[in-house]
Amino acid sequence: MSAGSSARAEILGRVRSALAGTDRTPLADVPRRYREHRPADDLVGLFCERVADYRATVDRVAPGGLTAAIVAAARGVGARRVLAPTGVPQAWYDALNSEFEHVEDGESIDTAGLERVDAVITTAVVGIASTGTIVLDHGPGQGHRALTLVPDVHICVVAESQVADDVPEGLRRLDPARPMTFISGPSATSDIELNRVEGVHGPRTLHVLVTPDSP
Repeated sequence: MSAGSSARAEILGRVRSALAGTDRTPLADVPRRYREHRPADDLVGLFCERVADYRATVDRVAPGGLTAAIVAAARGVGARRVLAPTGVPQAWYDALNSEFEHVEDGESIDTAGLERVDAVITTAVVGIASTGTIVLDHGPGQGHRALTLVPDVHICVVAESQVADDVPEGLRRLDPARPMTFISGPSATSDIELNRVEGVHGPRTLHVLVTPDSP
């Protein structure tokens, strides 16, 4: 038997022994004491900074100023037709209807209908400070997934109390049984020459309003 054949036979013999459970090396105990928190002096400020790093517009809204800020954000992008999904506060509907054409939400609205929407206004469920990520689980005020992917502008309201310090903490606040969309800035991709193109796979513009109020 050649040296190569002998080595092969030895290796296969060890594999058979391992599979049979007769020659298993006990696994070392790997410590998994992960760091669960990243303390920050200003958690909300860090979240705003990281969101802005993704070329999103971020505004911190004074108490009681949220509705006016939403209208100003929609006005700032030149929106004419806006959509706020079922579940947002009635005050938002009233303010938007007074200045814009409000498109009715519903599962029946198709892609062609969403393409005629200039801006969508939603709430969120979690904001992650360390990554600048916003998470939607498409509950009340957030709409179905297509609603936040097709229109060119997404105005998203995040309450300060919804901001988690890092990804593990953010995930602990989520219901794994719900559909989730993680948003880190406006939609962006690059071609083969690494030229950045925005708006191909989702909104070209993301405007985040961070408020002390509960959405």
